[in-house]
Amino acid sequence: MSSLTPIRFAEYDPQALPEMTGRVAVMVTPDGSMDQAARTANRLSKGAIARLIESDGFRKAKAGDVISLGWPAGMQAEALDVLVLPRKLTPVEARQAGAKLAKGAAGKRLTVMAGSMNKAADLTLGIALRDYGFDDHKTPAEDKSEGEVVIAAKVPSDLEAACGPLLAVAEGVHMTRDLVNEPANVLTTTEFARRIEEMKGIGLEVEVLEEADLEKLGMRTLLSVGQGSDSPSKVAVMQWKGGAGDAAPLALVGKGVVFDTGGISLKPAGGMEEMTMDMGGAGVVAGTMKALALRKAKANVVGLVGLVENMPSGNATRPGDVVKSMKGDTVEIINTDAEGRLVLCDVLWYAQERFKPAGVIDLATLTGAIIIGLGHENAGVFSNDDDLCNAFLKAAHSEDEGAWRMPLGKAYDDQLKSRIADMKNVGGRPAGSITAAQFLQRFIKDGMPWIHLDIAGVASVKTDTDYAPKGATGWGVMALNRLVADRFEAE
Repeated sequence: MSSLTPIRFAEYDPQALPEMTGRVAVMVTPDGSMDQAARTANRLSKGAIARLIESDGFRKAKAGDVISLGWPAGMQAEALDVLVLPRKLTPVEARQAGAKLAKGAAGKRLTVMAGSMNKAADLTLGIALRDYGFDDHKTPAEDKSEGEVVIAAKVPSDLEAACGPLLAVAEGVHMTRDLVNEPANVLTTTEFARRIEEMKGIGLEVEVLEEADLEKLGMRTLLSVGQGSDSPSKVAVMQWKGGAGDAAPLALVGKGVVFDTGGISLKPAGGMEEMTMDMGGAGVVAGTMKALALRKAKANVVGLVGLVENMPSGNATRPGDVVKSMKGDTVEIINTDAEGRLVLCDVLWYAQERFKPAGVIDLATLTGAIIIGLGHENAGVFSNDDDLCNAFLKAAHSEDEGAWRMPLGKAYDDQLKSRIADMKNVGGRPAGSITAAQFLQRFIKDGMPWIHLDIAGVASVKTDTDYAPKGATGWGVMALNRLVADRFEAE
């Protein structure tokens, strides 16, 4: 499991620059104005920053760029990182700049001379988000050194207090990334549940429903997905009670298919190894619950995740089988590789029956179709409630997490008609992500505000993003945390 690199907040003292080791970052505006630390570093390095400002490279630099000067004269630092930042910048610009600093530091000691910089807390969050690596299964390098981040500020105690809630969110993002990156032989349904149960230590109430419990509840569609696997199916319930009394909670529901072979409708071999990430929705729910607990959010939120493994065997569900859901509707299973919706529909119904929530948001790496439509830049957003949907889209935009609303409608719903059951689990190739959402909407009670987030394209990617190395992104933790803060948190 990864953990945040230690971040220490220190007094802003430009006179200490000569003795600083590792990498040191100073600020310069796009028009070439230096702050106090930059002027001191320029003097120590015999005008190196001034020469940089006069260069063609600096004139081509954009706000947020980092230009590194190696082994500057007059300093012990191995690199002087010149951060090009305007005096006024947005939180997103500050985070992106921090992420660039962290990427350049690559785990080595980094001192940021923030001074009285505007949005220094967001810059610190950017560093924490990007300073991540998943190397649990690699042999440690003999010369590996532990990095440290030092943020030097005029009033370090104030900045540390401002960063506290933001770093709690970064902890949640890192947890989500760890879960999504783990191989399936490590992150079994049992291990996933164990990691969730560990969060009792930070104040979450956690309950794990085992297969016998699920049988009694009638979660037959969820159980049908996992019946071909030796790993037991489970539902983990996390409650954070930080709001006023018995106020109805927001319910977050996640698909937790720890590995998806497609079942009897077997996937092609090429790329199947990527299906370790098919529990991405559950990973986001777990990470969000951790963030809310760590920052002690003044809200009532419940997170529920269905944990299963979809495997072919002599006991596996077959195409053509008919299964009754917890709601009581029957489902003709046309394709066992459309399993995520079978997991979610039972958990969605259970969440509404038990918790009577103020709203429901489900997350799932549900369809390849959403990747065809939106690529890897945006999650698909489906909703029956404009107010809740617009609040989420605003939250996602403010946190720099791509999200795009998709349509719902009766014509799409009609594609799910079955000859022998109440519905089919697939509606054919056309509008595959929409018909999947329509399937889930059938398990949302009348009047219940609901959002479905199809995160298949954003949960794990093959190239670096602004805030993460290739692999798991942790998409969604920041947006959901922001939504809770904006809409569900008590004053």
